Amino acid sequence: MYNDNPTIDGLKKTIDTNRQGEVFEQLDPNKQKYSKHFYIESYGCAMNFSDSEIVASILSKEGFGPTRDMEIADLILINTCSIREKAEDTVRKRLRIYDKVKKKRPSTMVGVLGCMAERLKKKFLEEEKLVDMVVGPDAYRDLPKLIADVEDGDKGINVILSREETYADITPMRLMSNGVSAFISIMRGCDNMCSFCVVPFTRGRERSRNAFTVIAEAQDLFDKGYREVNLLGQNVDSYKWLNPETEETVSFAELLIMVAKIDPRLRVRFSTSHPKDINDDVIFAIRDHHNICNYIHLPIQSGNSRILKKMNRTYDRPWYEAKVKRIYEILPDCAISSDIITGFCSETEEDHQDTLSMIEWAKYSMCYMFFYSERPGTLAAKKYEDDVDLKTKKRRLQEVIDLQREVAIVHNAKDVGKTFEVLIEGDSKKSPDFFKGKNSQNKMVIFPKVEKYSKGDYVDVKIDRNNSATLFGSIVDPDA
Repeated sequence: MYNDNPTIDGLKKTIDTNRQGEVFEQLDPNKQKYSKHFYIESYGCAMNFSDSEIVASILSKEGFGPTRDMEIADLILINTCSIREKAEDTVRKRLRIYDKVKKKRPSTMVGVLGCMAERLKKKFLEEEKLVDMVVGPDAYRDLPKLIADVEDGDKGINVILSREETYADITPMRLMSNGVSAFISIMRGCDNMCSFCVVPFTRGRERSRNAFTVIAEAQDLFDKGYREVNLLGQNVDSYKWLNPETEETVSFAELLIMVAKIDPRLRVRFSTSHPKDINDDVIFAIRDHHNICNYIHLPIQSGNSRILKKMNRTYDRPWYEAKVKRIYEILPDCAISSDIITGFCSETEEDHQDTLSMIEWAKYSMCYMFFYSERPGTLAAKKYEDDVDLKTKKRRLQEVIDLQREVAIVHNAKDVGKTFEVLIEGDSKKSPDFFKGKNSQNKMVIFPKVEKYSKGDYVDVKIDRNNSATLFGSIVDPDA
């Protein structure tokens, strides 16, 4: 994955919940009646889903309400990912579907948002004739003007990157929420310049959001019944906000603690950490606050030091191993997950074996795994030959997937017989007779319903079996 920001349940989730089967809790929190409607799909990382909720909020103030049905939408938006060629190909295939809708309803506007929009810019309008507007990640405030331009017969385009934009003053419309857990974006952009990654070019330089606006958003979510927030950033550990009134700097560890202190019933997660930036202060914050989840996503990308250097990851294997050891030393029960890329430029079989051995050594609870996809404009594309053939990349990826599945089964098997506090997120997808929820280690837990409990409640669940992705158990009822 790119710049350490994992996808959410794979490449794509869609706000078309009839098709995806997702829970769409509040299409319109204010129960307004709209004269116009928008339909939006999001691809890629958690930040894109968070951005789509900001876009929804901006559009609602312009008289657009969200809809599940693209056939009646006045505006169709696709929030895109540029991390891999496959992601961009998927977007272009979706545009063919929108084209059919537009032929039936010519007045429907189609807009491309996000990283792919920024990367391709005006070229997108030339290649995809049905696209009316192209809007980069820092230009969503300009949507009302761009829509007006399209309604006047022009094309709308704004892909200018900002050094200040954080959307801190915009309250997101929680389109993707289950009513229990929500995203809070705390920073934007990235300064790390990993050689394989397009994020610094599509999302710009790092800038951190005002800490007080983060706290206010988290407090508002808790007051509305939410019980978990996920603090987002391309690299959250580099969060650093200077309070202009006191001239004191708020670090990420300090922000974590501030959010955790809102209420002990509010769980706090975060994503994603760069190994070079996560420090003891963050690890101690997790140790000392029960409601900061005992889970760290710590991308390695490759287990080989030579490949890590070519990736410009700024650490080698021994350094990464020392960081993992330090986490387990302070947090023995912490679940650590990772990102892995197979088939990076010049990767040999020996290099690949180093990655496999890292999976076994680190005992990852799960991984996001992909084969290398060269992205135009990156340092790797300019400097290195993409010399590992696709068949080899895919074979190595499958070996990584197979090994990680084995490691995850063992990891989860160690939880059998233990009791975990689980936040109920709703019904299991497979049966309405079961609840689903996650424990502090970010593991999904499935368990039979008990009538007195409902979504948003914390329950203790004793685990009796597992597979590679899920724990299964039963509620430990203190009153029984």
